[in-house]
Parts: sequence; C-alpha cells; structure tokens
Amino acid sequence: MSLSIGDKAPPFSLSSVDGSHVDLASLAGASAVAVIFSCNHCPYVMAWEERMVAIQRDYTDRGLRMVAINANDKVMYPEDSFEAMVERSAESGFNFPYLRDDSQEVPRAYGAERTPEVFLFDSDLRLVYHGAIDDNYEEPDSVESHYLRDAVEAVLDGRVPEIQETAPVGCTIKWR
Repeated sequence: MSLSIGDKAPPFSLSSVDGSHVDLASLAGASAVAVIFSCNHCPYVMAWEERMVAIQRDYTDRGLRMVAINANDKVMYPEDSFEAMVERSAESGFNFPYLRDDSQEVPRAYGAERTPEVFLFDSDLRLVYHGAIDDNYEEPDSVESHYLRDAVEAVLDGRVPEIQETAPVGCTIKWR
C-alpha cells in the first residue's frame, strides 16, 4: 500500500553514510522534505543523481531537506552495501544524507517500489508529491517537466503542487 497525497510521513530512524543517525523527527521544521528511495547500481538512479544534488543545492537556503534511502538486499546486490554507499556518496558529492535500511521496513511503510522514487512532504510532513524526479532520465537537457522541482517550488511558495503524482521510473527495490 502506497501513501496517498495528504498522508503523514511514516517515521524512520536510519544510519547515514557520514556516521550520523537521521530520523524523521530531525527533519521536522523543514519547509519541505524529500524522501527518495535510491541505491548505487540502478542506471536510472545514476542518471538522476546529479539532478538530485542540484535540487538540494538550489533549495537548501529555502528550507528543503532531502534524504536518500537505500534498502536494497545487500547480499544479492553487494554494490548496495553500506561500504559501497559511503564510496558512492563521496564520489557523487551527495549534499544530503544517504541512509541505509537493512530492515526494508521504511520502503514498505511508504509503499515504495522503485529506485528512484520520490515522496515530497510539506512542513507538516504531509505528502504533496509522489513519483519521478522529472520526465527524462536519459537526457537532462531534454527535460520538459521538472516534477520534483516544480513541486518543491509550489510547497516553498505555500501552494499545492499542480502535479501531485507521476509514475516513478526506475529499477525495482531489491527485496530480500
């Protein structure tokens, strides 16, 4: 069961690649919170990573807090291990916490199925957008609809996003 627009964000408490611990409560007070289910090996994630970093960079001063959560089975996909996540975060210049969920409870609570899959919440931690980052993972210069950016802009301006849901595009979460 996936979250519906208007639902409250399910809580989480996970370890970050920087050695810190991040929970939903630590994100409270942000103007907008983007929770993105991600991983290391998915070509869709790799194609969108630079845009994720750019979105966090462009909206940090306005109160956006983004986290990426990797819950993939690390036994079948060792490239998604915590150690590999530490390397990936450093190599890619992540400016947001990259979190590990070995229990796989968080994507189940959110109803996430893909990587990347975006859940954007307002300052009350109510879901306002769910889906893809934009409409073209392959060609950044050919993007016509900037779904996540547009939704963030709307939330930060106190508006309801015009587009609240799109189909997430990416690899399936690798369940145990």
